This record gives sequence, structure tokens and C-alpha cells, in this order.
Amino acid sequence: MTADPFNTTQPLIAASILSARFEKLGAEIDEVLSGGCDFLHLDVMDGHFVPNISFGPAVTAATRRSTKAFLDVHLMISEPVRYAPAFVKAGADAMTFHVEVTDDVAKTAREMRAAGCRHVGITLNPATAVERVFPALEFVDHVLVMSVVPGFSGQKFMAEALPKSEIIKKRLRANQRLEIDGGINPETIPSARDAGVDWFVVASAIFDHPDRVKAISELRDQLSR
Repeated sequence: MTADPFNTTQPLIAASILSARFEKLGAEIDEVLSGGCDFLHLDVMDGHFVPNISFGPAVTAATRRSTKAFLDVHLMISEPVRYAPAFVKAGADAMTFHVEVTDDVAKTAREMRAAGCRHVGITLNPATAVERVFPALEFVDHVLVMSVVPGFSGQKFMAEALPKSEIIKKRLRANQRLEIDGGINPETIPSARDAGVDWFVVASAIFDHPDRVKAISELRDQLSR
């Protein structure tokens, strides 16, 4: 477990609890963190921006009570600024909003910071032009590139995320991080690493594996090659 993923330039693995078994969420969190994951990724879906509904501040707060791990909250919602204070109160360490929900990405990034978000991130869907994130780069701590259409776990990796990752990486400062989410597994993680990605969000490739420790180890092995 990494206390603050911004304090290292090493490649890090974030377990997305979207694929966890919620009836025993605390035990699931303990297993993946003790098994080698660096921090947790929380996919918040509102049923409006994306077709699925997942969870909100209450589950975020429950996750925070279960662990001291860094909580990376991905807001797949239409009104990120409106709900940011609730997630700050719930214990989120970082929050990422989508460029598709705002006409002024730089303003929204500043508003997220003003709402109390310690680390602000921005993300874009596979069909969105990479240039949409550029105006906000001055105001964010990390950029998340979606390598699937957001809404559900277990989807196939979309390779068109890799050129976007390479373009964004060249524009980031040394203290900013590049993240990728969607279809990451032992087969796809090397190409994402080669595209400059720092943080790798993994859901089903960990939680659907019969041996979570082995699954994390296999991902780590691929990153070290």
C-alpha cells in the first residue's frame, strides 16, 4: 500500500472496488491491499452521465472507515462540483471529473479545488478528442485516460487510448501523474506502461481472479519487465 501515490514515480496499481463483493467489502479491501495493490479506485456512477448506478458518498465513507489507503474517486457524474464537498467529507483523497460534463474544464478544475478536493483529476472518454483536457492541465494533479466506455467493469481494452496517453504524458509536469482505467490486465498493462502511464486501475482482472494475490503479482511482473 502506498500512502500517497503522488510521492513516487514508480508505476502503481489501483484496485477498483467496482468489481468487489460488497457484502464483504472490508475483507475485499484488506485482501487486495495486503496482496500488493497500492491504493483504491472508487467508480461513482449516477445513472445519468453513464447508464449504470454504482455508489456514492456513503460507500466512500464506509471504505474510508475500513482503510487508511489513498482513495482515488472517479466521478462519472453530471454534476461533479455539486457533489464534491460530500465526497471530501466522506474521505476522498483525489477526485476526477469528466471533460464531457462541462463547457469550461479549467473553471471546473478550479471549482473542484475550491470545494476542498486535495487532488483534482480530469478524465476523458474514448470518443473524446484529447485536446479537451489541455485547458485544465495547469489546474489538475492527474489525468485519467479511459480505455473503455465508462459504466461497467469487465470490458475489453481499447487500444486507441494509448496514443492519447502518449500525447498527454508529454504535456504533464514532473509532479503530475497519468492514469488509465478499463480493460487493464497482464496482457494490456505493458502497452499502457510503454505509453507513459503511471497509475493502472484494475477491477475484474483482480477481483474476478480466484487468487487475488497471484493476480496482482502477475500485473506487477509485467510492469517490471
